[in-house]
Amino acid sequence: MSRIGKRPIVLPKGVTVTQEGDAVRVEGPKGVLSASIPKGIQMVVEDQGITVQRQTDNRFDRSFHGLTRTLVANMVTGVSTGFEKGLEIAGVGYRAELVGSNRLKLVVGYSSPVEYEIPEGVSIKVDKQVNLLVSGIDKQLVGRVAAEIRALRKPEPYKGKGIRYAGEKVRRKVGKSIGSK
Repeated sequence: MSRIGKRPIVLPKGVTVTQEGDAVRVEGPKGVLSASIPKGIQMVVEDQGITVQRQTDNRFDRSFHGLTRTLVANMVTGVSTGFEKGLEIAGVGYRAELVGSNRLKLVVGYSSPVEYEIPEGVSIKVDKQVNLLVSGIDKQLVGRVAAEIRALRKPEPYKGKGIRYAGEKVRRKVGKSIGSK
């Protein structure tokens, strides 16, 4: 039995989960998420929450048991509290600003500013032009957007300039030194 898969999912107040065939729909105060469940996996709604069970003990059902439980738990957390990912911009003259409601303009050392189209379901807040907060109800989408923004200018190891996750430590390298021959 999967150690992760057999743990029950506690439902917060105001969150409802419905299963129709191989589709799961989670509704909460922040929004609605839906996903498909692999065949051989079923959800049992109990008083204290949801339990994910597998119907057979073959290799494929075992491999999807814990994954399905984690995905449903992330959906429950997303519609109740949401997910956030912080980014920091480091470098002289590097900054970010929102253009309208769905574009992020980044000045990160290139000859012209880089514009990033913010996808539906994600919101970005800019604080002091160098701190970004990516938030939304879908954990995978929030992480992907943060990774795409970071990939526009990864932190470099010599001066530490670039876009990094909040709290990320960049290993610094020593530059060239002039030695005697």
